[in-house]
Amino acid sequence: MPEQIAITFPDGTEKKFPKGTTGREIAESISMGLAREALSITLDDEIMDLSRPIRESGTITINTWDSEDGKYTFWHSSAHLLAEAVQELYPDAKFGIGPPIEKGFYYDIDFGDQTINQDDLDKIEDKIIELARNKSVFKRKHVSKQEALEFYKGRDNEYKIDLIEELEDGDITFYTQGHFTDLCRGPHIPNTGRVKAVKLTSLAGAYWRGDVDSKQLTRIYGITFPKQKLLKQYLKQVEEAKKRDHKKLGKELELYMIDSMIGQGLPVWLPNGTIIRRELEAFLRDEQKKRGYQEVITPHIGNLDLYRTSGHFPYYRESQYNPIQVEDEEYLLKPMNCPHHHRIYSNKLHSYRDLPLRLAEFGTVYRFEQSGELSGMSRVRGFTQDDAHIYCTHDQLKDEIKNCIDLTELVFGTFDMPVDIRLSFRDDNDEKYGGKTDYWDRAEQEIREVADEEGLDYTIGRGEASFYGPKIDFIIRDAIGRKWQLGTIQVDYVMPERFDLTYVGSDNERHRPVIIHRAPFGSMERFTSILIEHFAGDFPVWLAPQQVQIIPVSDDFNDYAFECASRLEDHNVRVKVDTRSEQIGGKIRDAETSKIPYMLIVGSEEESAGTVSVRRHKEGDIGTFDFSKFISNLTTEIDQKEVPKH
Repeated sequence: MPEQIAITFPDGTEKKFPKGTTGREIAESISMGLAREALSITLDDEIMDLSRPIRESGTITINTWDSEDGKYTFWHSSAHLLAEAVQELYPDAKFGIGPPIEKGFYYDIDFGDQTINQDDLDKIEDKIIELARNKSVFKRKHVSKQEALEFYKGRDNEYKIDLIEELEDGDITFYTQGHFTDLCRGPHIPNTGRVKAVKLTSLAGAYWRGDVDSKQLTRIYGITFPKQKLLKQYLKQVEEAKKRDHKKLGKELELYMIDSMIGQGLPVWLPNGTIIRRELEAFLRDEQKKRGYQEVITPHIGNLDLYRTSGHFPYYRESQYNPIQVEDEEYLLKPMNCPHHHRIYSNKLHSYRDLPLRLAEFGTVYRFEQSGELSGMSRVRGFTQDDAHIYCTHDQLKDEIKNCIDLTELVFGTFDMPVDIRLSFRDDNDEKYGGKTDYWDRAEQEIREVADEEGLDYTIGRGEASFYGPKIDFIIRDAIGRKWQLGTIQVDYVMPERFDLTYVGSDNERHRPVIIHRAPFGSMERFTSILIEHFAGDFPVWLAPQQVQIIPVSDDFNDYAFECASRLEDHNVRVKVDTRSEQIGGKIRDAETSKIPYMLIVGSEEESAGTVSVRRHKEGDIGTFDFSKFISNLTTEIDQKEVPKH
């Protein structure tokens, strides 16, 4: 009898298979329908081709289009298909890298002296579909380092040679489909015929390996689908996203500005945007106060030695501004708030009775981003984090993580944003991580235990951890289904060692605390940009820069309008009276365009009865209300932070 391996399925059931069984055979053992839909498998944390023999026991997931790993496999294979099409149309082209991304894929290509434009993309799309119909199988082959180098030297491809020179001999694989061969670890879909629809979305310039001194390649972005109707849905979503673009709405609604004299990537919050930001801060401050946080304020710069101690310098040197020389010391624009908070903790000796200590700050930090990567408020050079650091004992850790999860879920639930959760762990093959391995193992185990105890539905992302510890990442979905990685909870055993943080325990001995790094919004700028697009600028009343517009039908009723405004202001409602000499229809249209939640129309009948005629943004006339009743309804809606349907 052949040697058996134990395969565990997502529901916890276990089944024995002969060693060397493939993912396809396991899928077929469940149902032929699943086998037809399968794109790859995930064995433990590794995504694999369906055709690869499985030689070790493990936990398996069959990946279809509906899974993240399935889409990853599909778009990875599509990048190879793009390269094959380019190779057929432009035989002298040389290929760099072509990874899958969150939505689709790209490939960096050296077209030599040729310039590729949008019209060429249509031609490449046609060739991709033509090649896909060949149903070419993706074939995996192990090659020696010497073979790999000789293959690409024969094609005069310095980019692949550069990659191969860094690889270990014995761990190099090629994949071939049709007439195209690429250096690749995989995984891939069974054959190219799974690709039924394609859209090459854009062109960009990309320096090889991000080195501005290297040659600029052409980056082609694209996305593919297993059904034509999915592409149509995607293109419809793209059009909707354009309407919701925070750069467009931010300008129309006067929320923020980017000014070249101030500096690219440095957003300026205008009065309307500042109202939104202050409301968000007040919301979180109130919740933090209930949970025992203490607020602090730290400087915008710090001594370079502070960041050397933390490891942010030089770990993230490429994303930091150059140090500032001040007399005989060097300072750095603050890239992170946490080192400052660690020094606050060190300001005095703590007893175990002082813990947990929860320090919170809306702290502005600065990161260098290349100008081509800047985008409105979503990708900036200066931004404010809703940072908090919790210093606790090992026994308190789980409860503190649970409290952070509860707060984060409350935040996103308030905005009607569904959440996906990823446990981001270290990749043992990456040298970027600091601290002792046993600390990492303990932190990852504790995070996983908390997630299980809280009943969280999560995935695990190897290599996604911070350099000082594993984390829980919250990925939200907005109103049109796009995903954004926002909130994070990080467990840190490294910084207490680096900063020599201690507390005096009940045994009168010194002990190390554990640190939790926590930021539900992440960045006020990025979160606001997502909110703008999530609500399409139609903010919940509690967030709206202007909540009510009062429109008198003629100048004769201005006094009543201002009386109503005054009463609303007494209840902290943001209100204005439109006394312009315009037609009432025009005033209503202007208020609609400005996305003001409520319009109150007042005239003779309203003044004599003490009522207001109410219009709701996007709904129109909703009736006449006693003014006191309207105020009561409005303040309840604001206090309860009700969210409009979108």
